[in-house]
Amino acid sequence: MRIRDGEQLLEMMRSYQIPCLLAAAVDLDLFEKLAPAPRTAAHIAAAAGCDLRAVTILLDGLAAVGVLMKQDEQYSIPPELAPFLCEGFSQSVVAMLRHQANCLRNWSQLPWTVQSGNPEYPGPSIRGEDADKVSFIEAMHVVSRGVADGLVQEIHPGGVRCVLDLGGASGSWTTAWLKAEPKSRAIIFDLPHVIPMARDCFATSPLADRVELCAGNYYTDDLPKGADLAWVSAIIHQNSPDQNRALYRRIAAALEPNGWIYIRDIVMEPSRTAPVAGALFAVNMLSATEGGNSYSFTEIQEDLQLAGFKDVELVRRHEGMLSIVRAHI
Repeated sequence: MRIRDGEQLLEMMRSYQIPCLLAAAVDLDLFEKLAPAPRTAAHIAAAAGCDLRAVTILLDGLAAVGVLMKQDEQYSIPPELAPFLCEGFSQSVVAMLRHQANCLRNWSQLPWTVQSGNPEYPGPSIRGEDADKVSFIEAMHVVSRGVADGLVQEIHPGGVRCVLDLGGASGSWTTAWLKAEPKSRAIIFDLPHVIPMARDCFATSPLADRVELCAGNYYTDDLPKGADLAWVSAIIHQNSPDQNRALYRRIAAALEPNGWIYIRDIVMEPSRTAPVAGALFAVNMLSATEGGNSYSFTEIQEDLQLAGFKDVELVRRHEGMLSIVRAHI
């Protein structure tokens, strides 16, 4: 990517505006209030407990960029966008929009973060800290639900008896592994406050009797034993190299002999400027974690080898969060 003139720079700078419109709308639940039928700004403002002038300007902005429709002073969601902007639909992306709104707030503190080297937490959204945690878990489900089945079918080694899914509370990847290996079982290991969400995910699933839910902290606790494959999905970028080495050692101690580790994440080129999504995601980790980063294959390989893994290979390359590194103990 090359920027060639000042107008391109200014256009890039102005690109924050529409994300801010979307962030305000999802944080205030405005789309849900528009879902039943077209509404006036006065109706939405009263329902949301917001200022009428401010809501009108926000709704007009959303209509101007095509997210809403406006006719006779009434606003509505375009029919083609309703499945994505209303939480009752399986295609809804509202949770990810809320998570991205939280990321946006973190990025707004970037000068202070770069100066100090530590993330400057701006505080929770208007929805509150607990709601933000729920949005994060639900957002992970949004990004994985459409790709998990196909990706696992593509990369699984066959003959897996038990999958240890670290931080897998959304259930998407556990479900994909159980579908790919019909005789296998799975262990979801996640934080105590997240496990109830995993329980809800599998409450009506025909796979529920093949899933064990185990509460703990993979930074500090021993991992459940008995798995022959550990699925480490979108985790290592949150960690410093030391944290990843410690995690790999913990995984190695828990796996059955000859067990596999599969890591799904961004994998950087040696220059660390490509893929672009990875370089930008490294900034996202700078803004939100104390030691997180996007890592190259060489860095991942060396850390796995230090933990006792061998035959480390990049089995799938992707521009985003769908590269796969695997190794075995």
